[in-house]
Amino acid sequence: RRGNWRFKQTDEPCSLPMLSVDMENKENGSVGVKNSMESGRPPDPADWAVMDVVNYFRTVGFEEQASAFQEQEIDGKSLLLMTRNDVLTGLQLKLGPALKIYEYHVKPLQTKHLKNNSS
Repeated sequence: RRGNWRFKQTDEPCSLPMLSVDMENKENGSVGVKNSMESGRPPDPADWAVMDVVNYFRTVGFEEQASAFQEQEIDGKSLLLMTRNDVLTGLQLKLGPALKIYEYHVKPLQTKHLKNNSS
């Protein structure tokens, strides 16, 4: 979502509010740069390597929590097998981020993967 602000900023170069938004993006991990890495990830999460999983979570704003997936060697296949309990307790993450990671990312990725592979 944040990436869209960057495009607006190039359309309206004189707009100061857009400029401040751009600065915020750079502070929380240069969002624009990470988005370009998405194209390097295979479209099917089952084909993701550990670093693809880590980069995915960095891209969606879980910079701190992404390293837990690396430490636990979670690749795409492992990610698709994870239960809610695995995410909440197995990664030793704080409960708030862990819930969001499971509900908004792991579960939808699993659902999408199942749909794509059941046809």
